[in-house]
Amino acid sequence: MLRGREQGSAVVDFVLVLVILVPMVLGILQLSLVLLVRNTLAAAASEGARYAATSDRGPDEGAAMTRRQISGALTGRFARDVSAHVITVDGAPAVEVTVRAEVPALGLGGPAVALEVSGRAIEEEP
Repeated sequence: MLRGREQGSAVVDFVLVLVILVPMVLGILQLSLVLLVRNTLAAAASEGARYAATSDRGPDEGAAMTRRQISGALTGRFARDVSAHVITVDGAPAVEVTVRAEVPALGLGGPAVALEVSGRAIEEEP
C-alpha cells in the first residue's frame, strides 16, 4: 500500500521511461525504413543495369525497367530521379544505372535522408 509521499510516483517513473523509449523506437523504425528503401533501390538499379546490358537493349530501357521495379516495390516518388549511361569498367563497356531519392522521416515528411545508389553490368557481346 502506498503512503503519503510515494503516492503518484509510478506516473513519474512511467513518463521518465517513456521519454527514453519513444525516441529510441522511432529511431529504430526510421533506420529500418531507410535500409529497406536503400536495399530496394540498389536491387532495382542492378536489375535495370543487367537488363540494359543485354545485346539488344540500351541504357534508356534499363532506366525504364528500374523505374517500373521501384514503382512496383515502393512508390513512384522514389523513381523520379533514375539515370543510366554507358561507362567503361576495366576496359570493357558497361551500363551504370543510378537512382537518387530522399526518404522522409518515418515516411511522413520532415527532414529527409538523401540516398544515391547505382548498379553496374558489363555489356553482352553480340
